Amino acid sequence: MANQTAPTSAPVINDFSITVATINGTGSQTSNLTIQRAIFKMGIPISGKNIFPSNIQGMPTWYTLRVSKDGWLARREEHEIVVAMNPATIKQDIEDVMPGGVLFYADHLKLPIQRDDIVTYPMPVKKLARASGAPTKLRDYVANMVYVGVLAEMLNIDMDNIRAALDFHFKGKEGPISLNMGVVEAAAAWAKENLEKKDPYRLEPMDATKGYIMADGNTAAALGALYGGVQFVGWYPITPASSLVETMNQYIPKLRKDPKTGKNTVVVVQAEDELAAVGMAIGAGWAGLRAMTSTSGAGISLMGEFLGLAYYAEVPLVVWDVQRGAPSTGLPTRTMQGDITQVAFLSQGDTDNVMLFPRDAQEAFEFGWRAFDYAERLQMPIFVMSDLDIGQNQWMTKPFEYPNQPMDRGKILWEEDLEQWEKEGKAWGRYLDVDGDGIPYRTVIGNKHPKAAYFTRGTGHDEFARYSEDPEVWTRVLKRIKKKFENARHILPKPVLEASEEGAHFGIITFGSNHPAVLEARHYLKEEKGIATDYLRLRAYPFAPEVRNFVEAHDKVYVVEANRDGQMRQLLQMDMPDLATRFVSVAKGDGLPLTARWIMNTILEMEEE
Repeated sequence: MANQTAPTSAPVINDFSITVATINGTGSQTSNLTIQRAIFKMGIPISGKNIFPSNIQGMPTWYTLRVSKDGWLARREEHEIVVAMNPATIKQDIEDVMPGGVLFYADHLKLPIQRDDIVTYPMPVKKLARASGAPTKLRDYVANMVYVGVLAEMLNIDMDNIRAALDFHFKGKEGPISLNMGVVEAAAAWAKENLEKKDPYRLEPMDATKGYIMADGNTAAALGALYGGVQFVGWYPITPASSLVETMNQYIPKLRKDPKTGKNTVVVVQAEDELAAVGMAIGAGWAGLRAMTSTSGAGISLMGEFLGLAYYAEVPLVVWDVQRGAPSTGLPTRTMQGDITQVAFLSQGDTDNVMLFPRDAQEAFEFGWRAFDYAERLQMPIFVMSDLDIGQNQWMTKPFEYPNQPMDRGKILWEEDLEQWEKEGKAWGRYLDVDGDGIPYRTVIGNKHPKAAYFTRGTGHDEFARYSEDPEVWTRVLKRIKKKFENARHILPKPVLEASEEGAHFGIITFGSNHPAVLEARHYLKEEKGIATDYLRLRAYPFAPEVRNFVEAHDKVYVVEANRDGQMRQLLQMDMPDLATRFVSVAKGDGLPLTARWIMNTILEMEEE
């Protein structure tokens, strides 16, 4: 049954979700991003979540666009508008439409539609794809532009903005722009002539995206690293981190080419595996270069031994962990925050690793350059804990700001420095704590002073890098390394007190990509249940003193995170054992970004217990 009438309702303007169900490998990402960018250009806040399979093509994929006049950008479980293009999932897609919602479907999908509480619109996908004039091998790709055109007509998406989005995607190449735009216009014309609008959903221009851009977190991280002075990248491809370095390779010729020599000022080496990749990066960091690698949890596992070397030998290094579903190969194309305890104590023995938690693409850019400062100042690996949701999805974000401070190279000694030390009667040892902060001074390749050289050891050594198995020496060096880790609490990015409400019932702590869902959940708790809350967002581990202050001010603190076991809550309890009973875990690790309603309902259930 086509163009079915659902129960009438008041107009719904700029406040609904669009879920597109297609087949992986058919080019639907281009169509979905075209819609997203066009709506964004209309000034309407929008976010996109891509749920795609780990195989190359042929399996179901979904893309959900959330339009929110109020600026809520977290994933929602509700589906007001569903676009069904996949025969394998059409039955479930029909069931997923909310009562009163809309189903757009390719008319060659013959499954009977028996619901009388939704509006249905057929789309002549194959007919319009054939009429496009596209070569046979491209028809499956341009077919997805049919639903772009139909949605444009039925939801009032501006056509000029669709063309601008296609121009951006195809980098100004008129051939593919014209081909795809032709299908969009033909589909819109067909819809205008053949479909009578019976649903309440519509878009109207706003100005709420003024001053914002759209970007994915991996691109932001790549740009941040380039502006932060990265000089060496050792990497091995892995989902969902691959696009970070791939994007970096695209920007290096534009941003990091020496105008005099014409040579790039960044070296990128694709290694034979993750262990080799991080080994190369450690070597570069030891030599004095700003070095990094990017990977995901499976790669982190393989890198463990080498990263222990960097920790104990105190080599500056940045590691981007774009987290995915685990353990094992797990869910490589789903998001999760399950690497936290793994990274915190990575490698054998007594290790403590520093972690940064970017909130979105904007902080991915910021931490992209700040991470190098922290690595060189603390002389240790710095892990930036992103995830697939941040890394691969498009985010509405403020434009990236060029670093507003000079590079912090930390305690590096050059020839003149060592000469001055000699005049003052000071002794220099590579692992000697001179200032009492646990951070020694280092020399790097290029220092020609006769006393600049030292042995870098992953085995037992004393303050002057001499081999030692003396238990007292071993203990003393490890305590000194622990000291600089503890001092990092005062150096790393502070947590952000996002909100504090009078009469708050409890506190909420979260981090990373959970932020939009927590903001929205707090809104519902206050508006619908009258429950006031305080909210602290973590940005780094080890935790700053402000975290303890926040916890001490609340009898109960809910820790929201996207993993099974509440890993961040575990770290908080270990860090504050005297306050351990105040922490309550709100954790879910199903591979999908958290939703505000789930957070709210989970907290309410716990409050009733």
